[in-house]
Amino acid sequence: MDAFCRLSGLDPLWDWNRTWYTANPDLTQCFQNTVLVWVPCFYLWLLAPFYCLHLYCHDSGRIRMSGLCTAKMVLGFLLASFGFVEFFYILLERSQEIQHHMVFLLSPIIRSMTVILALCIIQLERIRGCRSSVFLFLFWVLAVVCSLVPLRAKIQLALDEGIASDIVRYLAFFSYFTIQLTELFLCCFADQPPEGKSALEKNPCPVKNASFLSKILFWWFTGLVVKGYRTPLAAEDLWTLREEDTSQKIISELQQEWTAQCAKLQRQEKALASGVALGSRLPDQAQLLRKLQKEQSSGFFLLRTLARKFGPYFLTGTLCIIFHDAFMFAIPQVLSLLLSFMKDEDAPLWKGYFYATLMFLLSCLQSLFNHQYMYTCFTVGMRVKTAVMGLVYRKSLVINSSARRTCTVGEIVNLVSADTQKLMDFVVYFNAVWLAPIEIALCLFFLWQHLGPSALAGIATVILIFPLNGFIAKKRSKLQEVQMKFMDGRIRLMNEILNGIKILKFYAWEKAFLEQVLGYREKELKALKKSQILYSISIASFNSSSFLIAFAMFGVYVTIDARNVLDAQKVFVSMALINILKTPLSQLPFAISTTMQAVVSLRRLGKYLCSEELKTDNVSKTALSSDAEQIVIENGTFSWSAEGQPCLKRINVRVPRGSLVAVVGHVGSGKSSLLSALLGETEKRNGSVTVKGSVAYVPQQAWIQNATVQDNITFGRDKLKTWYNRVLEACALLPDLDILPAGDATEIGEKGLNLSGGQKQRVSLARAVYRKADVYLLDDPLSAVDAHVGQHIFDKVIGPKGVLRDKTRVLVTHGTSFLPQADLILVMVDGEITESGSYQELLSRNGSFAEFIRTFANTERKESVMQRAGSRRSNARLSMIDFMPFSRDLSQEQLIGGDTTNTNLQNMEPVSEIDQEQIPEDLGKLTEADKAFTGRVKLEMYKKYFKTIGLALIIPIVFLYAFQQGASLAYNYWLSMWADDPVVNGTQIDTDLKLAVFGAFGFAQGIAIFGTTVAISVCGIIASRHLHMDLLINVLRSPMSFFESTPSGNLLNRFAKEIDAIDCMVPEGLKMMLSYVFKLLEVCIIVLMATPFAAVIILPLSFLYACVQSFYVATSCQLRRLEAVSRSPIYTHFNETVQGASVIRAFGEQPRFILQANERVDFNQTSYFPRFVATRWLAVNLEFVGNGVVLAAAILSVMGKSTLSPGIVGLAVSHSLQVTGILSWIVRAWTDVENNIVSVERVNEYADTAKEASWTIEGSALPPAWPQKGMIEFQDYGLQYRKGLELALKGITLNVQEREKVGIVGRTGAGKSSLALGIFRILEAAKGKIFVDGVNIADIGLHDLRSRITIIPQDPVLFSGSLRMNLDPFDTYSDEEVWNALELAHLKNFVSNLPDKLNYECSEGGENLSLGQRQLVCLARALLRKTKILVLDEATAAVDLETDTLIQSTIRIQFEDCTVLTIAHRLNTIMDYTRVIVMDRGHISEMDSPANLIAQRGQFYRMCREAGLV
Repeated sequence: MDAFCRLSGLDPLWDWNRTWYTANPDLTQCFQNTVLVWVPCFYLWLLAPFYCLHLYCHDSGRIRMSGLCTAKMVLGFLLASFGFVEFFYILLERSQEIQHHMVFLLSPIIRSMTVILALCIIQLERIRGCRSSVFLFLFWVLAVVCSLVPLRAKIQLALDEGIASDIVRYLAFFSYFTIQLTELFLCCFADQPPEGKSALEKNPCPVKNASFLSKILFWWFTGLVVKGYRTPLAAEDLWTLREEDTSQKIISELQQEWTAQCAKLQRQEKALASGVALGSRLPDQAQLLRKLQKEQSSGFFLLRTLARKFGPYFLTGTLCIIFHDAFMFAIPQVLSLLLSFMKDEDAPLWKGYFYATLMFLLSCLQSLFNHQYMYTCFTVGMRVKTAVMGLVYRKSLVINSSARRTCTVGEIVNLVSADTQKLMDFVVYFNAVWLAPIEIALCLFFLWQHLGPSALAGIATVILIFPLNGFIAKKRSKLQEVQMKFMDGRIRLMNEILNGIKILKFYAWEKAFLEQVLGYREKELKALKKSQILYSISIASFNSSSFLIAFAMFGVYVTIDARNVLDAQKVFVSMALINILKTPLSQLPFAISTTMQAVVSLRRLGKYLCSEELKTDNVSKTALSSDAEQIVIENGTFSWSAEGQPCLKRINVRVPRGSLVAVVGHVGSGKSSLLSALLGETEKRNGSVTVKGSVAYVPQQAWIQNATVQDNITFGRDKLKTWYNRVLEACALLPDLDILPAGDATEIGEKGLNLSGGQKQRVSLARAVYRKADVYLLDDPLSAVDAHVGQHIFDKVIGPKGVLRDKTRVLVTHGTSFLPQADLILVMVDGEITESGSYQELLSRNGSFAEFIRTFANTERKESVMQRAGSRRSNARLSMIDFMPFSRDLSQEQLIGGDTTNTNLQNMEPVSEIDQEQIPEDLGKLTEADKAFTGRVKLEMYKKYFKTIGLALIIPIVFLYAFQQGASLAYNYWLSMWADDPVVNGTQIDTDLKLAVFGAFGFAQGIAIFGTTVAISVCGIIASRHLHMDLLINVLRSPMSFFESTPSGNLLNRFAKEIDAIDCMVPEGLKMMLSYVFKLLEVCIIVLMATPFAAVIILPLSFLYACVQSFYVATSCQLRRLEAVSRSPIYTHFNETVQGASVIRAFGEQPRFILQANERVDFNQTSYFPRFVATRWLAVNLEFVGNGVVLAAAILSVMGKSTLSPGIVGLAVSHSLQVTGILSWIVRAWTDVENNIVSVERVNEYADTAKEASWTIEGSALPPAWPQKGMIEFQDYGLQYRKGLELALKGITLNVQEREKVGIVGRTGAGKSSLALGIFRILEAAKGKIFVDGVNIADIGLHDLRSRITIIPQDPVLFSGSLRMNLDPFDTYSDEEVWNALELAHLKNFVSNLPDKLNYECSEGGENLSLGQRQLVCLARALLRKTKILVLDEATAAVDLETDTLIQSTIRIQFEDCTVLTIAHRLNTIMDYTRVIVMDRGHISEMDSPANLIAQRGQFYRMCREAGLV
């Protein structure tokens, strides 16, 4: 090269004296004309082929020629022409001695050819749809950087010689440089989108339109931040998800992969199972081991599936973090050079500025790469979350019943919320697991270079800190499992409390359940407290780690040899390295514990995702064919789980097409199981099941979605108006719709909260009828409705003249009146079909069926015959009894669970004729969506939080922090003084004293750190205990109307996610924020001590910092809120799906539900994505501010070289290097606190809602045995459902004597249930009073009242827990009394046959008991309480006739000396009562004994005649 340059008369390529050892450095002419010209060209030519290949493989569509592209091309041609002009100019000018000008001749031509290549690449990019090119951006950066040296030389030359000497060359060069700069500038913008791609999305994510530069600096995000700062963000401001982030795209690819993995796992299972010799049972331990192995491997398979899908993108992030590490380690080396420059008095100043600038550049690059890495991790994390949620959701639709029983709804929701979060954390911290050890090793290697073998002392310290932290992490993960277990229990219990809140209120059981929840909570907090104290030890050892390592190293270094001197370079480069060392040291245990948690979560997810599915061959479904038989079961044996007892044995059924099959039998005889077998929900042990044609299913307990009535009925099909109206009419729903506030557009609450049992059942039936299926499986749909409505539905829908007359119908029923019309009757006993045949055949056989019919059918038959004869004319009136007028607030119905209701029809404001069409939107809204608070968090929330902790604890904490930082400042300053200590005869004096003082300061700091972290954790626990207690009491003390309008998902979210945030996240954030704020103060003090002039720079930078931060916090908090609000619907939908899975499957609606779940997850991700980008945007911008501090400290130190000692410069610069980290951590911690304090806001939200009257009144003089007689007196009593509505009861005056039996009857809306609600004070009186035994019930506590009167409600609700707990949660009665009550309720035989008798665990909602058994348990509750007043809401509809008779006779005998009020649906049950009250529109219209009323021939007589009783 030198020879080549010499040929052109230039100096050699490199000359140290000219470049380095000089006060005025410059590069040689040869270097400028060859290397600097050729490097960018070499880069482009070398990498162009690979880049072109990449473009060839990735086609995104063609981009039209835009102004930007044209500008680039024109400027490119100008640049190329410059080179060619120069080339020809030299050729012509110097043609004689051309060989002496080879360098000048070659450079322009190479340059021009390269520019032409660049122009070709621009065109290729345009054709392949690449909008912003990293490749060309780097080329122009290189070109501009390489032109800077010649530019400086040219400017210098012009200044020395004047510009006139060679004006053409100067102008050419400056123009050339300007065009290069312009090209670089144009490269910072992205081109327009490819043709046809732009119009598709509304509000697309701007990252697609962002240029490379904008992407790496996250500038594309600025628009949203500014918008969020001006006005609080709303959901519509957020961008739509990029296609690659949508559920559809992610899950469709993942599903196939996972199915394959699952199949593989099952094959392994089978191989293992067959390996064990047949007939030999494995010992329990071996079985347990097998189970664990299966869980492990399923978790591993899940991980492998996810890694295949998301691994490649994740690796690009890993590449970034490796670059980041390289720059990170370069910084201390440059610091070392800077400090040696400070020591060298003769060194030229330019070197100092050079080092300072280099440090700044390296810091900036380090930031950029770090945040690209984080961005990649969070994107992958987000996709993993989408993937896992999708898989779990799809699984919940196909999981079989035995597997479903092992996990409650709460646990499944937990998989989606908690475990997916753990996986996201794992993605972010996974690389630290392998990178951290490498970083630690590198740090120690560089430390060895500086301090020699003493670095080993540092290693020893690290080695000591590690096992301690490893041990702590292990203990904490155990404690966390314990805590999670109690938390799961608490949430499960809360779920049940919210589902059964009505019963708790009627029975005044709130306190018992409150105690249970608090019991779980205390155990949970105990585990949390232990875990936090251990964590504090961990944090203290970490935060003091840099001191401990320094203390060990420096101590060993100065003691092993007196000649070992600590100077500034050794001390502060070592300190900088130790500070680097802290990051991997602190990340490693965190990464390891996150990995451990992720392994647990993967195992849980894997176990669930690999659990048994419903076998598709349980039922062979074929298309509808013309042959006679539509349902065939041959020799079928079925069970609920593969290992369990068969629930159905030897079943042989053949159902001809179009016939009506009735299935009868006692409670628990297997009727519902038979339908489940036909649906394929049970395990088929042997035999075959064939069903031809499509199926519609009506479950025994109606499953209603939280949607409008219309959506529940059409269930995903289009609305066909005439057919829809026919269905409504047939199912007797038209009168109900007239009364609902928005007709069929009224929203139904979760689980059909605001509909009566009968309405839910009819909506469920209407959904099936609307389907027009071929086979109808009806599981006792007539049980929840009144007899006449039942008859109407049978005639209009199910019976031989009904809408479904041509369809095949299988009807499980307890009503004997319908049996004569059935084509085939199956009698079931203990899971077997004992008799089958038509009604007449079975009667003529004189078997058990005939006997049963003769006993029970007399009254019913008479009733039904009369009804069919006499009441064709009044269909509408018939169904009136059963429909429910429904106001936006409280349907009394729901409260008491009766099926007949009584808000006066007149008091619903009718929708005027003209407005009929545009129903106002919120009229039919019932549930209130979880709402996002807007704007910044109010100061009150902080006040509330800190007030809960108390000032007495807060002030010492702040002092401890100040002390901790003071100690840190002292030991650092002490070090700098030590480093500046003069060296006498090769040694320093008093090293032992210096070391001792250094140690004392450091240890004082360590103890203070431990103190502060423990104190904050304890305060956090105190606060969260109070807040949880307040929330729980506020919720339990809310009136029923509150639960009707608040979805349980929202409330559960408060108890799970928000309380969890207050437990852990808020104290964590406060710890971090306080420690970093104090740390920042320390750094500022140090920098200002060294260079007071830095204040000029620090002040504007802090102003800029405050700006960026306030912009960010406003946006970030709002995004966090939007994300939280959009999370609730995911869980509500999950909850609903898991509970209605059998219905969804029966109707074949899985694809639609999966689509809905996708939409909800995607909607949640639209706010999650900008949320984490916001953090990156902030960090990148802040770190430039922080890097500005580094630059300032370094440059000011260089300027003050003559006055500053190396020690203080080292101290200032090494501390300023930490500023970037500290700044972003402060904002992050501050935002975390602000984001999580939102949880306090949300938990506090229910403090201000309306509450019930107090439960007990202090000092009330109620006699313990009150009421002794059971007299009830109403005085001019009125009641309304909400203010502004007419009274539902108007001036009721009534005396009920002791031991009187009173029946209350009346049409719907007459006010029957309202009487009961008034007695229990579920609704408070609007006027008048109620006296019980002479005591005004408004003057006593609600619990005093409700615990002394009893109701048997219509919906039998049980809670998970022992049977005994369900009967007597306060443990007030002896076992003998409980057994006695069970015997009277005809449950003694059943319970004594159970394995655990009274301690038998009822599952969630009592699902492992049949509906009839649950009803009997409710009777047993009443028998146990045996109060003087019993309110009976006729609820015997779910029970077969025999049980019904038992219940009625039990009530007559056992409650003989009590006052009984019965809200009657069937008149025959009250014909022997002492008095009957006929209600009409809120008044009492008739009242007398039944016989007298019939004699009067008034309203009661007409009702009896209709029911066929007279």
